[in-house]
Amino acid sequence: MALKEFYEKEVVPQLVETFAYKNRFQVPALTKIVLNMGLGDAIQNIKLLDSAQAELKAITGQAPVVTRAKKSVAAFKVREGMPIGCMVTLRGKRMFDFFEKLVNVALPRVRDFKGISGKAFDGRGNYTLGIKEQIIFPEIDYDKIDVVKGMNVTIATTAKTNAEGKELLRLLGMPFRN
Repeated sequence: MALKEFYEKEVVPQLVETFAYKNRFQVPALTKIVLNMGLGDAIQNIKLLDSAQAELKAITGQAPVVTRAKKSVAAFKVREGMPIGCMVTLRGKRMFDFFEKLVNVALPRVRDFKGISGKAFDGRGNYTLGIKEQIIFPEIDYDKIDVVKGMNVTIATTAKTNAEGKELLRLLGMPFRN
């Protein structure tokens, strides 16, 4: 059963029961997932940015956007407009497919995995997860990696509070620590 079907048939009734929503449209849902790879080293080595773009494209199936510096910072040798990372915003079917892959395939491949922290919510029900190594995704060929890069995965929901957001993600299968 696809994750979206599972959400509509299983998760929505449980959330209505838990939080006593009067209307089905009050139930929180996933809106988007944003993957961001910040590459400070791309200032010296531009090839790093190309490999990061290729890896993000392999992981998500969508072409990433190059992010550029907004301000010049002399201490970091950064000029305004320099490429310093890349990001992808996933919505709809790709978002659900990626979430399923993240929860069922990628996170269990993390070394010494005991679950993820339940404290990384922003106060409005959105969750951000830091991944230290991109090699936990099965699409990445371990032999072709030049530098191990990390990424941030931000899961945006329509939840109003952290408790609602956490319960939504828990019911969708996110492995939170006890």
